[in-house]
Amino acid sequence: MTQPRSRPIVVVTGGTAGVGRATVREFAGAGYDVAILARGAAGLAGAAGEVEATGARALAIECDVADHEAVDAATDRVESELGPIDVWVNVAFVGSLSFFWDTDPQAYQRMTQVTYFGQVNGVRSALRVMRPRDRGAIVNVSSAMAYRSIPLQSAYCGAKHAIKGMTESVITELRATGSRVTIGLVTLPGVNTTQFNWNLNKMPDHPMPVPPIVQPEVCASAIRFSAEHPRRNMWVGISTAYTVMGNRVAPAFADWYLGKTGVKSQQVKKDYPRWGSNVFEPQDAEHDRGARGEFNKKAATRDPVSFVAKNRLATLAGGVAAVGVGIAAVVRVGGRS
Repeated sequence: MTQPRSRPIVVVTGGTAGVGRATVREFAGAGYDVAILARGAAGLAGAAGEVEATGARALAIECDVADHEAVDAATDRVESELGPIDVWVNVAFVGSLSFFWDTDPQAYQRMTQVTYFGQVNGVRSALRVMRPRDRGAIVNVSSAMAYRSIPLQSAYCGAKHAIKGMTESVITELRATGSRVTIGLVTLPGVNTTQFNWNLNKMPDHPMPVPPIVQPEVCASAIRFSAEHPRRNMWVGISTAYTVMGNRVAPAFADWYLGKTGVKSQQVKKDYPRWGSNVFEPQDAEHDRGARGEFNKKAATRDPVSFVAKNRLATLAGGVAAVGVGIAAVVRVGGRS
């Protein structure tokens, strides 16, 4: 039986750690009831407790997003126990740090199933309940690697390219059918998350995000903004902007540069904790891992790129005002000469 509805309802996949966990906190703090889909029992309990501490309702569901039947069953539970879903955020993924030829086929397939097909399953299930109501917002979390692939993460890069293509196709289909349901991308840079403690690492040193790095809360803020003020694609991080634009201008140079720097820039000679790989088994089943990783000192808490995206009119007005002041100054100087 659905509870009396007083708050909007959001579903967050991969909501127990990293950007997903920060997104759960962001929406709960903004007055949403939150359904959390993930595999780890301790992480689910921790995330749900944080939601409930805000006065919101939480529904924690153990779910492997690679299983479309499990995702559909989770959707039905959310609709039954919390109410109609307003926002669906796809964050869940698994990844590795390894050369393509060192990644076994089973792991490669699994990373693709979770990272790409997990979002496909989430979009399909969300649309199943949103389209008949003709309302709702879907946010697919993407990466700068959807535009410019880097070494050691070919499975992740391939999945993010596929997510971008799938999302753009669904945008056109919704428009073709006159639907008011929205879907868009939030494209992220390197983020300080738990990913680097539990990805599948076959390199000699500890994995790290590609600098410059932002905190997961920066991404969560952009995700909620994108849901509430629909954007086709919202970029986060100055590195996302120059990665996308740089690859458009000089892709061959990017190949050369990343070949020279990309392997070393994703590793650090530090003895940070390693919890084992989460590709096949969750690493927060017994211990709640939270949102942030090991790189707090290097991670920014603010981002000018997403700030501009959130404040386009104010930024435009400020630019126009600056031009106006400049013209007035020129006129004054000219009048004195």
